[in-house]
Amino acid sequence: MRKILNHLFEHKTLTRQEAEEVLTNIAQGTYSDPEIAAFLTVYLMRSITVEELTGFRDALLNLCIRVDLDDFDTIDLCGTGGDGKDTFNISTLTSFVVAGAGAKVSKHGNYAVSSACGSSNVMEYLGYKFSGDQDKLKKELDKSGICFIHAPLFNPAMKNVAPVRKSLRIKTFFNMLGPMVNPGFPKKQMVGVFSLQLARLYNYLYQRTDKEYIILHSLDGYDEISLTAPFKYISNDAELLLTAGDLGFPEVKPQALLGGNTVEDAAVIFKNILEGKGTPAQNSVIIANAAIGLKCYYKNKSIADCLALAKESLEEKKAYYTLKNLIALQ
Repeated sequence: MRKILNHLFEHKTLTRQEAEEVLTNIAQGTYSDPEIAAFLTVYLMRSITVEELTGFRDALLNLCIRVDLDDFDTIDLCGTGGDGKDTFNISTLTSFVVAGAGAKVSKHGNYAVSSACGSSNVMEYLGYKFSGDQDKLKKELDKSGICFIHAPLFNPAMKNVAPVRKSLRIKTFFNMLGPMVNPGFPKKQMVGVFSLQLARLYNYLYQRTDKEYIILHSLDGYDEISLTAPFKYISNDAELLLTAGDLGFPEVKPQALLGGNTVEDAAVIFKNILEGKGTPAQNSVIIANAAIGLKCYYKNKSIADCLALAKESLEEKKAYYTLKNLIALQ
């Protein structure tokens, strides 16, 4: 690792192959925690390159335990995290609204690193039991339209990095990697990213795959549609700058999106929104994100049609019953 660090400290970059090799070695426990921390810190001081990010992704996908969900046409909806906005669990709620509207969702998630409550934290609190049993995941998809893939069970490579990330409590390039390494290999994906630069990187990488994808970034820094500012929408065949008004919503204030300080706070907000007790701002943000997720899933539907589907899923409690059905299967 010393040779690699000296190379990087001289403002040099890694090739795709070198990046894959380093991350494979990290996964296999070759380096100490201080060495891993030093390596992660490099990418807080300079931008990651496409070749480096691709190599890191390749390593994790090669090492992951694949989930065979090929019988289902699934979509993953997640954000990179690391935006520092402390929002409620927008992408996880969005996943239930999308599933409630008829799509099959293989949600990839993890415990929080740089926020109070990650998707795994809230799902666990609500009674979901993480499992590596593929038959269980398939049954959940079949019976409720959604399953939750808890990253540590399928990406054992992450276990050597988890303590370092937890100690640092800041975003690292692993935030960038999370959405790219769903072991169910969904053919469709909506991903929110914390910077416009990362949106460009994702677009470049996803153009090399067969995925149907939509990448989102709000220009004021959110890794989702926040309705607090215009947002970038990048798909296989379009790049748009949209506003809340374009989706038929008023702008919302950042304070309206806060998720509380504890997992319990987050879970209360989560259930309130699905039970029809969400604030107008909370509901609008979930419907907006779910509509774009449905647009990714149903490519030939208009955004207006997808907005109607998302609204119906939330307001008629289809998303709520999706959660109830999923928890009943545990």
